[in-house]
Formats: sequence, C-alpha cells, structure tokens
Amino acid sequence: AVPDAAMRLAALLAALRPILPLVLGLSLGCSLSLLRASWSQGGGEEQCPGAVGPPGARGGGARPEAADGRPVPGHEDFRPRIVPYYRDPSKPYKKVLRTRYIQTELGFHERLFVAVLTSKATLNTLAVAVNKTVAHHFPRLLYFTGLRSAKVPHGMVLVAHGDERPIWLMYETMHYIHQHFGSDYDWFYIMQDDTYAQAEQVKALVTHLSINQDVYLGRAEEFIGGDEQARYCHGGFGYLISRSLLLKLHPHLDSCRNEILSVRPDEWLGRCIIDFLGIACVSQLQGQHYHTYELAKNTEPEKEEEEEFQAALAVHPVSDMTMMYRLHKHFSRIQLDRAYQEIQDLQMQIRNLTSLTPAGEGGLTWPVGINAPFLPKSRFEVISWDYFTEQHLFSCPDGSPKCELSGASKADVSEIIESALEQLNSRYQPLLRFSKRQLLNGYRRFDPTRGMEYTLDLLLEAVTQKGHSHVLAKRVSLVRPLSKVEIIPMPYVTEATRVQLVLPLTVQDLDFVANFLDMFAMNTLDTHDNALLTLLFIYHPYDAQRVSQVDVFAGVKAMVGELEKRYAEVKIPWISVKTEVPSQVKLMDIVSKKHPVDTLFFLASVWTEINMEFLNRCRMNTISNWQVFFPVHFQEFNPALVYRGEQTASSSTDFLRDGHFDRHSFAEACFYNSDYMTARTKLAADILDRDEVLESMEVFDVFLHYSGLHLFRAVEPGLVQKYALRSCNPRLSEELYHRCVLSNLEGLASRSHLAMALFEQEQANST
Repeated sequence: AVPDAAMRLAALLAALRPILPLVLGLSLGCSLSLLRASWSQGGGEEQCPGAVGPPGARGGGARPEAADGRPVPGHEDFRPRIVPYYRDPSKPYKKVLRTRYIQTELGFHERLFVAVLTSKATLNTLAVAVNKTVAHHFPRLLYFTGLRSAKVPHGMVLVAHGDERPIWLMYETMHYIHQHFGSDYDWFYIMQDDTYAQAEQVKALVTHLSINQDVYLGRAEEFIGGDEQARYCHGGFGYLISRSLLLKLHPHLDSCRNEILSVRPDEWLGRCIIDFLGIACVSQLQGQHYHTYELAKNTEPEKEEEEEFQAALAVHPVSDMTMMYRLHKHFSRIQLDRAYQEIQDLQMQIRNLTSLTPAGEGGLTWPVGINAPFLPKSRFEVISWDYFTEQHLFSCPDGSPKCELSGASKADVSEIIESALEQLNSRYQPLLRFSKRQLLNGYRRFDPTRGMEYTLDLLLEAVTQKGHSHVLAKRVSLVRPLSKVEIIPMPYVTEATRVQLVLPLTVQDLDFVANFLDMFAMNTLDTHDNALLTLLFIYHPYDAQRVSQVDVFAGVKAMVGELEKRYAEVKIPWISVKTEVPSQVKLMDIVSKKHPVDTLFFLASVWTEINMEFLNRCRMNTISNWQVFFPVHFQEFNPALVYRGEQTASSSTDFLRDGHFDRHSFAEACFYNSDYMTARTKLAADILDRDEVLESMEVFDVFLHYSGLHLFRAVEPGLVQKYALRSCNPRLSEELYHRCVLSNLEGLASRSHLAMALFEQEQANST
C-alpha cells in the first residue's frame, strides 16, 4: 500500500508541476495585499495621503478647493472638471459654427512674428538684403515704413503708415501688430533693416522661454542723461516682446504718444513700458542670454574670431548690402560646421553603442545614422535600379528604353559625381589625388525609407605625391538621404463650392448618355449636392444642316426634359457647337465665356459615373490661383476577355480589380474658370492667330505650358468607367490620336487575360 501511495503522490505532483508557479505567485500576491491593507488601516483617525476629508482635514495630495469645486485663487494647479453639455429645450436650436482650423478652436498660437523697421533710404537696399538672407527662415515677417506710396520690392510684404517721424512709426507699428497679430503669435521680434539677426538662433531662443511671463528682452541700454536703474532695449540690436506684454501695453500707447517725449523710438518704447508697466529691458532671462555684437567700421567678418562675435544673435550696424551678405555667409558657415560636427558626434555614439545591441557590430548600417535599406518580402516589392551614363538615361518617364539625360536628372548626376570625387580626395590626400576620366556605369534607385541611392563605376586617374599617375576603375556607393520633412502650406478650401459639370457629346456617345444622366440624378440631384450640369452638343457640319429635319441629339434633349420635370428646381442647359474637329480647348473657350470667372469646372466624359465622393475631392484638390486637378480614372477591362462568358463579379471585394488606371486619358479635369482664362490669354499671345495649333492641344497642355499653377495628377478610385471602345478622331493631332489608340489597347485586358484568351484560341484552332 505504501508504494501505491507514493506513486499516486508522485503522479499528482507531476500533474501539478506546470501550474505550481502560478499557485505560488497568487499566494504570495494575496499575502502581500493583506499585509499592506493591515498597515494602511492601522492609525485609526489618520487619513490616507491625498484623501478628501472634512474641512480642516489635511492630506498630502489634496489641493485647496472652494465649495463649488473650483480651485482656491493663488494656486496654479487645479483639478480638471467635466462640464456636461446642456441645451435649453425652450430655446431654438442653432447650428454650432466650428472654426476653420483646429488650432484656432484649441487656442494654439504661432510661435514668432518679426517686424522690420525700414525707411525710404534703405527700403531698396538693406531691406532687400534682409529679405534675401533671413526672411525665409522666419515663419512670418513684415516690413514697416513711414512712406505713403512706396514701391514694394518683389517678394516683400510692406506696411506703409504714411508718416516718417520715428516715434509715430513706432507707435503705428505697435498698434498694427496688436490689431492684426496680437491674438495669433506668442512672441514678437522687432528689428531694424541695418541689423543682421541669426534667424535660427532667435527661433531657438523663444522655444526656451516661458510664454506666461511679461518679457522685454534685448540689449539693455541706459537712458540718455538718466541716472535711474531702469534700462531700455536698443533698437539696433533687435528686441523680443511677449504676447502678454503687448496686450498690457496696448491700452497705454495713446498716453505714451501724448506724454512721453523722446528722439529715439526705442527709448520712447522703453520709457512707455517702464512708466506704465514697470518692466525694464533685460539681456538675460530664464537662463537664456541675448548676445549681441557691435560691428566696427572696416570689419572683416571672415577674419573675426572673437567668441562674442561667434555667439551673437544680432549684429549692428550693417552699413551696406554687401556686408549683410558677407555676415550671412559667415554665420551660415558656422552653423553648417556645427551641424557637421554634431553629425560626427552622433555617428561616433552610434558606433560605440552598436556593440552593446543584440545584433552587435553587424547591425551597424551605412551610412551611420541613416535607416537601413528596404528589405523586400517578395519579388513584387523589389525596388529596381535605373541605369544611366553621363549622356543618357535608360529608364525614361514616357516608357521609352533610352532618352537624353537633361534638366534636373543631369544636374543630379553631375553633383553626385563631383561629390564622389570630393569624398575620395578627402580620404586619400595627400598620398593620392583623383580626377575623373569617365563614368563607366551608373545606377540609382529611390528607397522611400532612406532616400536616393547611387552606385557609380568610375574610371579615375590617380596621381601620387611624386607625380606618378595610374588609371584605375573604382566603384563607389552614395546616398542622398531624405532631409527634414516639411508641411507645405496650402490655401484653405471647403467642400461647399458649387461644381459646374461640363459634358461634351458627339454622335458616337449617344449610347452612353442615358447611363450618365441616371448616375448624375441618383448621386447629385437626389442627394441635393451642390453641382450643376451643362451639356455640349457637338454637331458634325452635315448633321447641323439637317437639324431642322432630323436632330441627332433629340433623344438626349428629351431625357433632359424628363429630368427637369422630375426635379422642378433643376435646369440643365445645353450649348450646340458645329465642328469637324472637336478640340477640347476650343470647346472650353465657348463654355468659359458663358460662366462667371469664379466657376469651378469639372470637365467630364460620357463614360464617367459621377458620385459625391469624387466631387468632394474635386473641390478639395482644386485651389483657385494655386492648383488644378487632373484625375486618372479607373478603366474596367473588356468583360468578354476577362470573364469569357462567365458571370461578371459584382461583389465589393472585386472593386478596382479587373481594370487599370488609364494614364493616357486627360479627358477629366477640375479647374477654376479664372485660372483657365489667365492661361488661355497667355496661349493666345503665344500662338497669335494660328488656331490650328489648338487642335493639337488639350486643357492639360494649356495649364502645363501657360500657367504657373500646380498640376495635381493622381489616380482617382472614385472615378470608375465601364469598358467601352472609344472612337479616336483621326483629324486630331498625331499625339492625341496615338494616345487615344493606346488607351483603347491597354483597356482591353491585362496580360494574363490576353495570354489566356490566346491560349484558348490556339487550343480551339488545334482541335
């Protein structure tokens, strides 16, 4: 019996062994919890830290509060309270108006606003130099002058007050800043046009200062003839004012203008701030120093090695434009050297830390600090290399196997070769010096995870210190990494803009008009979308002569009449045109003259299925005087070749499967009438009276060659067209006709479908 009991015990322990750690952990946790509970309860009258007790009770974590839950004044920290939404049922409901941008609704402010004080004598010299050197580094910069009708230099935003008195200019400038930008920015930097300011250093300074304090920061100077301790900020070196100080100062500006007498505007402003707010200028605040440097005459910035000069945020006085540019070049070189040194330090730290990682030194990527190359998981994800030489590119945008290397691609290749030689010489000098004989082979590809990669096979001539030369081939690899990503500011647009659809129709399109009108009625008229339709009937001269007897578009006009009866508030106008060559540009000329300049056109085709999703994208992607939108529609394949007698798939999972995006078609376009008229005017001046040129152009070509707008060309999944064999007009230009034929051929089916059709045909012929 004893062995049987031992065996049973051993079997039981073997069964419980996997869950034994869990049981021990639960037991230990429960024991510690009970022990902690007994400690916290021992004390009788004593409350837990942070507990809210009766009046007079003190807790370590509690904050003093009033009876209604609000914090007692004097305490900055407070507990957030959820305010429940309540609407009085007796009052009529009003639609809540949301702000244009979310940052406005949340109360966010921009960081820095810069004001530059200029004059008649320096507007076209020093002010222009400031604009070319540092203006693009600041988020917002305006120039202020006392001239009445000053001619504004290109690329500058000028505010003219009409009074050249210095004190009046300062008063009007402060008043203007408060009125137009006081609620939008946290910091205001005021400088003169004879001041060179390091923009990046000024921006870094404001990021380290608290916006909750009244700040008057600059180069502190004593008042002329004054013996008091208060200081004002010298205007020549620029000064920084916080938003809170500007808001407090604004009510006293009129009093300062009437009561304070001064010759210098910076002294007048400093006296105003001191007398009414009691705040003096400081050169150091919150651990941040406002370094300045007074520039002497005949100073050579390139030879200046003083630490005070190297660390200066502002340099004054700058005598001319040449000195401004020399200062900018010098300080830019200093910042560039600092950036390169910081990169080297970071790379050294990465190398030292890589050995401690699980991958070890083998996990170190090249270049150090740049993402590793993309690793494809299948053959479909492999990024191909493009082959090039110094004269030709063997991967062309138009699909041709070879094209001339020109434009930005040629400049890119030249820069990469020069950079490769520079790196080789910096590594091997003074032992060897390399010069390029020829580029043997060049390869490049764009890796979205790291940037543009290059592999060059160079034929080099190496010269030693003794003058001996040798020709050798060397392969080098380079990477142009992706730099800092920036958000491009775009003008604000809404989805409430009315869209004017323009539909050109020929006799060959009559079989598809009914489906177009049905989709238009279902997706726009039934949904009350803000869209209108204009039909453009294109008559052949022969049909136009017989229109009184037989109107080829009579059926379409009857359909339009039925729609207008069904929707009483809708009117669908049509325009009749007689032509043998339906040029897209000539047709748009007729339509453009009959609509206001602010009309948003959507140039559609009869195979287009209109829907609200695309119309909203048309509104958002088309920006007046900025951008036009040319969507690439999705063209379904020929069902006779794709399904070969089988039932057509109609489930949502097959959406955008049996077809392709037709990149050869430019029939659909979204643009504003004003933009088209501007581009069309430039085109008319270029071609003079040669109207036959218009037959070889489309609206896309007009915007591409005769407007400075952004052309947004993108695939559009909201535009799906059923298969139809387009009729290509041989009277159009050779390029347009060739593009139409290619669209028809590529729209038949995919390669696999065509191969299967040929295979089945060969099998049928063999039997």
